[in-house]
Amino acid sequence: MSSKTSNSDGKSPLAGMKVIELGTLIAGPYAASLLAQFGAEVIKIEPPGDGDPLRKWRKLHNGTSLWWYTQSRNKKSITLNLKSEKGQQIVRDLVRDADIVIENFRPGSLEAWGLGWEQLSQINPDLVMVRVSGYGQTGPYRDRPGFAAIAESLGGLRHLAGYPDRPPVRMGVSIGDTLASLYGVIGALLAMHHLKVNGGKGQYIDVALYEAVFGVMESLVPEFSVSGYVRACTGASLPGISPSNTYLCKDGQYVVIAGNGDSIFKRMMQAIGRNDLAGDPKLARNDGRVEQNDMLDEAISRWTTSHDLDDVLKTLDAAAVPCSKIYTAADIHADPHYRARDMIGRFSLPDGQAIDLPGIVPKLSETPGRTKWLGPALGAHTAEVLASIGIDSSAVDELRAQGVV
Repeated sequence: MSSKTSNSDGKSPLAGMKVIELGTLIAGPYAASLLAQFGAEVIKIEPPGDGDPLRKWRKLHNGTSLWWYTQSRNKKSITLNLKSEKGQQIVRDLVRDADIVIENFRPGSLEAWGLGWEQLSQINPDLVMVRVSGYGQTGPYRDRPGFAAIAESLGGLRHLAGYPDRPPVRMGVSIGDTLASLYGVIGALLAMHHLKVNGGKGQYIDVALYEAVFGVMESLVPEFSVSGYVRACTGASLPGISPSNTYLCKDGQYVVIAGNGDSIFKRMMQAIGRNDLAGDPKLARNDGRVEQNDMLDEAISRWTTSHDLDDVLKTLDAAAVPCSKIYTAADIHADPHYRARDMIGRFSLPDGQAIDLPGIVPKLSETPGRTKWLGPALGAHTAEVLASIGIDSSAVDELRAQGVV
């Protein structure tokens, strides 16, 4: 771990916070991961045997997902059969002094196991519970299964992704899950502030995947409600904001240019030799440029297709115009700005294989987050965590023989 990532004074903003993570895959576990990166003790409960299915997702190294190592960093893994009475009682015992429980089962699952909000809040009235599901804890769709792909469709995002003459496309990442995770963390910290500062009581946070997507859809519904306008996919352009698009360069590479600020637009036109457009009062504001968007895109394309990507970037950078090439993983890995910002850190896998993980976001000046260890082996902390609630090693062996842990 680099010195920039490490926290030399040992302070963590969430030190002393205890989080119980119930659930699998992305939305709930990623929310817990963010808390773990900033010092919370996160106890991840996994089913005995195979554990969280994420352990086998995407690229594997010696049978374990490389994704697992980053998403589960700083967590303690214990195995527990939540369908067994003894397993359920262990969860209740862990919750007695917990601050937050995070779960992403289908609504009603925890209640069937005696671990729902009503049951756990009676054990610990100060408890904050983050509940992530496809459609939320209420409403006519609450019982439907929901993954990020479905949420991105229901939330309106998929209708805007892609080109109008082709089938809708998806993002290359599970953005619906990630957005829900962020909302879950925000909700948990809001609830903790209310509890600790305002003298409030514990509460649960109801995060629906589709609502997390819908929440960032900007003016989608207001535009429809006022004028009946239905936004649709438009490829790489940004409707109503001009000029902002992806342009082909002479060498066959692409550049993204966001020249939609009023002063930025003027500088860009001057940089590409179009002083006539830079000085046109009809193009001085965004609404005027939107009416001439096709003409502006054509003018910019004529210039980019006459120059190689590197020359385009140099010219626009010199004019302080926001622009970028389309980065691949290799580009990110080699970029000096990522390194200077400590956004790529080198660690070692259990067999000694070097691995680079994404740095921690956001960056706190006094109490930054840090990576203390990578995603752990299944059940690596079972004995330690159970000992904290009075279950000794011989009892753990008995529970393991019974299939409880």
